[in-house]
Amino acid sequence: MPPQPGRLPAPITVITGPPGAGKTTIAAALARSTRLGVHLVTDTWYRWIVTGFVAPWKPEANDQNATVIEAIGASAARLAAGGYDVVVDGIVGPWFLDRLITAAGHPDRVAYVILRPSRQAALDRAVRRTGDRELRDPDPITLMYEAFEDLGPFERHVVDTTDQDPDETLTLVTTGLERGTFAVG
Repeated sequence: MPPQPGRLPAPITVITGPPGAGKTTIAAALARSTRLGVHLVTDTWYRWIVTGFVAPWKPEANDQNATVIEAIGASAARLAAGGYDVVVDGIVGPWFLDRLITAAGHPDRVAYVILRPSRQAALDRAVRRTGDRELRDPDPITLMYEAFEDLGPFERHVVDTTDQDPDETLTLVTTGLERGTFAVG
């Protein structure tokens, strides 16, 4: 059962994971479940780069990705300061979390949720997508999945979405947010 409109425990919630994990579905539902919700889709920010764009999964995209993550963090912080519950949807791995937190102002403002189905489930879901801008190439999908396999201390932030429908995942995420399971600071 979806949560009733209200406030999230942290004003900025990052929903991340590999392609095909269910990030956009869960982030959109979570943002809609609040009284003042904003759904920031990181893919949109990358589409704004009209010249010099580098596919974000390539090693040479590191500076570009860092800049985009910092811009998203600063925007999320401003929206949160205005009273909005901000749900960031995208591939924000632990390797960039500190940059987002710094831009957001403080770790206690950020909750971090990693959706991670099995490798095969993620691949199956991602390659079935439709739309001109959807990533369906198995090679970068697999590469990004591997980046979320061994997360060390961030394993406690993982929700396995392999056999869950979106309502089940949303319930687990909402419960975890309420309990502080996904708190960063």
